Amino acid sequence: MGSYWFKPLFAPLAVGLALVSCAASVPENGPASETAPAPAQETAQTSAPPVVESVEPVTLIEGLEHPWSMVWLPDGDMLITERPGRLRRVSNGELDPTPIAGVPDVLALSQGGLLDLALHPQFEDNGLIYFAYADGTQQTNRTQVARARLDGDTLTDWTVIFTNNRDKSGGQHFGSRLLWLPDDTLLVALGDGGNPPLQLEGELIRNQAQNRQSLLGSVVRITDEGDAPADNPFVDEADANPLVWSYGHRNIQGLSLDPETNQVWSTEHGSRGGDELNRLEPGENYGWPVVTYSEEYSGGPVSTEQSRPGMVDPITYWTPSIAPSGLAVYRGDRYPQWQGQLFAGGLVSQDVKRIELDASSGSVVNETSIPIGQRVRSVSQGPDGFLYVLTDESNGRLIRLEPAS
Repeated sequence: MGSYWFKPLFAPLAVGLALVSCAASVPENGPASETAPAPAQETAQTSAPPVVESVEPVTLIEGLEHPWSMVWLPDGDMLITERPGRLRRVSNGELDPTPIAGVPDVLALSQGGLLDLALHPQFEDNGLIYFAYADGTQQTNRTQVARARLDGDTLTDWTVIFTNNRDKSGGQHFGSRLLWLPDDTLLVALGDGGNPPLQLEGELIRNQAQNRQSLLGSVVRITDEGDAPADNPFVDEADANPLVWSYGHRNIQGLSLDPETNQVWSTEHGSRGGDELNRLEPGENYGWPVVTYSEEYSGGPVSTEQSRPGMVDPITYWTPSIAPSGLAVYRGDRYPQWQGQLFAGGLVSQDVKRIELDASSGSVVNETSIPIGQRVRSVSQGPDGFLYVLTDESNGRLIRLEPAS
């Protein structure tokens, strides 16, 4: 990795921690004699990591128009998507006023637009970036995934590699989170298409989430060329699309991989309440809309069932709704006591939920709110070990969560 633009801001913190470490490194049997100094390696091993009890949001960049996702380039620069259809670069702590060229027109309608992005696992060799976005018109649209090559401040060779196999109308529920797995296959989260009274094929469009031939309301797994991997769970079943990896989802907008366990986690919008945190596994049915804790916007339950054999229950759910978007599994060293915890953004709650899990059962044992004060769209761990947040506002912000003084 290159020399990151955010490191100099933390020189005082680093010095302070170094002084604490030195003070804490006296051997257990007392000070070493002058003739037999304690080895430096042993001294370092006795240092305790800093205790971080809380964090505070620090705004780094303003003036982003509905930012949706962020990635870091190998040289330390950051790329940010804006929902209206722009790709922005942040370099040395400054937002480049000129968007990166080469992004085609997208459907910037309601929840649609230029949404997630992800670097190819071999980006340093091939320069490829993958984008999820809304395509089409208000009457006929769909989620697509394209890849393009970054050449300086221009994208070239824009190529569509995936298109949802069901068109819909309106501007709801595109999903659109992207996640690379360790085997270099790509997960794409797709929404169910929208709320009642929107219909498709003679029934409410949300029922497509239980149709394994449809990709609405599913997570698909594709190769970097957009094909179905040979080991996808339904690749040999005639009544299912070979791209389907999991299904029964309403609208996933938080998707993250724990790099230590390779577990995939997601957060999913309910309708009125019933937002979910799920542990995703291939081939599983997550129930929407057959089983759910959600209420209809018009009143009354979406379903009388909250659980059913053969359908996966959420790890936890939120009622009232937090409108979850953005999810990170923390595996850095800036907040050592939060190893393996989940950080879920909330659009309605305008915060980041810090979620502590039981190591053996995987159940939630504690949840703490980190107030942000704006709609949280994305949460990511940076290469420096800090957590970063994007706020979905017309004057959106890039925020870093710093240990509180």
